[in-house]
Amino acid sequence: MLQNIRNASQHWLGKIVLTVIFTFLIAGVAVFGVEEFFRGGSSTAVATVGKTPITAEAVRTAYQNQLQRYQTQMRRTLTPDQARALGVDRQVLSQLVTEASLDQKTHDLGLAVPDTSVIRAIHDEKSFQNAQGQFESALFYQTLQRAGLNEAMFVREQRAVIARLQLAEAVSADLHVPEAMRGAVHRYATERRKAAYLMLPPSAAGDIAAPSQDALKAYYEGNRAAYRAPEYRAATLLVLDPTAMAKPDAVTAEEVQKVYDQEKARFGSPEKRTIQQVVFPDAAAAEAARKAITEGKSFDAVAQERGADGKDLTLGTLTRAELFDPAVADAAFGLEKDGTSQPVKGRFGTVLLHVTAIEPATVKTLAEVEPEIRKQIALARARDGVDKIHDAIEDQRAGAKPLADIAKERDLPIVTIPAVDAQGKDPAGQTVSGIPDSGTTLPALYRAEIGGDNEPLRTKAGGYVWYDVTKIDAAHDKPLDEVRDAVAAGWREAEVSRLLQVKGKALAERLDKGETIEALGTEVGVNPQDGEDLARNQTKDALTVDVVNRIFATAVGKAGSAASGESRAVYKVEAATMPAFVAGSPADKTIEGNFRTALADDVLGEYIAEVQKNAGVSVNQAALRRAIGGES
Repeated sequence: MLQNIRNASQHWLGKIVLTVIFTFLIAGVAVFGVEEFFRGGSSTAVATVGKTPITAEAVRTAYQNQLQRYQTQMRRTLTPDQARALGVDRQVLSQLVTEASLDQKTHDLGLAVPDTSVIRAIHDEKSFQNAQGQFESALFYQTLQRAGLNEAMFVREQRAVIARLQLAEAVSADLHVPEAMRGAVHRYATERRKAAYLMLPPSAAGDIAAPSQDALKAYYEGNRAAYRAPEYRAATLLVLDPTAMAKPDAVTAEEVQKVYDQEKARFGSPEKRTIQQVVFPDAAAAEAARKAITEGKSFDAVAQERGADGKDLTLGTLTRAELFDPAVADAAFGLEKDGTSQPVKGRFGTVLLHVTAIEPATVKTLAEVEPEIRKQIALARARDGVDKIHDAIEDQRAGAKPLADIAKERDLPIVTIPAVDAQGKDPAGQTVSGIPDSGTTLPALYRAEIGGDNEPLRTKAGGYVWYDVTKIDAAHDKPLDEVRDAVAAGWREAEVSRLLQVKGKALAERLDKGETIEALGTEVGVNPQDGEDLARNQTKDALTVDVVNRIFATAVGKAGSAASGESRAVYKVEAATMPAFVAGSPADKTIEGNFRTALADDVLGEYIAEVQKNAGVSVNQAALRRAIGGES
């Protein structure tokens, strides 16, 4: 946690949105600091931490920013129900409560960050520095403007975050990791074992007679959950899909030509140039170098004199748009191949440019891209009409018109689902096809009730799905007669496992009494194998992680057995080795560093919990719902 605080504070945006609890980061807009909490902005606080109110406006802004972040990541619009299912409201409130608690604590302790520290932190931020590593005020203001921030807001948040970081580091920095703990970790991580083993196959269980009726019934009764039919639901879906509504054939040739003429650059690749650049301290030095080039000196030679290696010399193979500096772009794209520019006054100094290669622009013909343009225009039209159709269907739904009648009237597809479980399977275990955006639609079907008034779902394609649950078959135990074959197979599998366990235990006891693993292997018809250099939590040859860990749980010189899939391993531990623990060694320092971070996280987490407990936290649930749009 503390390392996350430090990492976040290394970037200017992290300084704005840093939250010590780190459940999430709201990207792009500042989280409200302590002054914002005291300023208020609503007559009713959503939450109160001690005497510090968290306003509805603070919650609303943070909620909308976090919701936008989720929607950008998921590339879809989230309904209020979906946002609540993701816990967006709880995450936002948790963050604001944590920040208010820590800000209040820094205030109670009298921690103050002087202006000089804030200014120094801003000047040291790489994002606000030019190529020479100097703070540039114009770059500072441009960066804040792109993020939708003003100077006062950023400085206030910068000051608050510095105080939080100082508090967090004071609480959890420089914790001592006991040598006994480091030694125990060293032994656990570096111990290696050697074991000889037999892998008993299922056939080693011998012949197994068919189960009696009583045995089958007893197994069924003891494992009813394995043979339980899940809940199935029948539903009717009305799908409004812009892609299906689009009619490319209705797009005229004139419309296609117009789009092609306006967006011709999109149907090809722009010209690219491989550009070299040398930066000079002033125009006079650049002019002298340009004169030397005209007299026969190569551009590479001039670059070497300036101390530029190959990597620094070449900007890359770039389009005009990829060049940040307009003056450099104009000069570079005005040269012939192998041409060298006149001195160019760029944003980061005076430069000479040299073009070593030119890739001409390419444009596809209208005939090549006509189908794509038709689809584009048709889909745009369909999407423009979606909301109008949505509103009309909602009016019809308000009048209790069935989905099937609406679909028939509007020539829209209707999807009838006879039975589907929560995982999207039918009673035969096959995936039900035709459910749009099943990851969203299925949970909605299982939240709905028969005859319920359900809000339509927004699809990833920009359309809508209306749905009605028409039947619910509750989950129930399947009768034995219906699942007899499956129960018999399960009984046999369990019986094989039981017999192998008994056999494995008997063989392990004989190994402990002194019999050799070779002799036992000959008896059961299995070749002994050696497992060497075994490490905890790692597979090795035929040995699974579970078997390896059982070997580590067995004393050296002792035997044991463990299940390994359908088989069973019988083993004897032959040796255990580990390198000596050396305090202060590189390995020990690595362990110490890792555990110091873990200890710091634990201590800081406990401190945050105690701060909130002492400050007292109360939440107005009704105000929270109003702030995030959950009720009017």
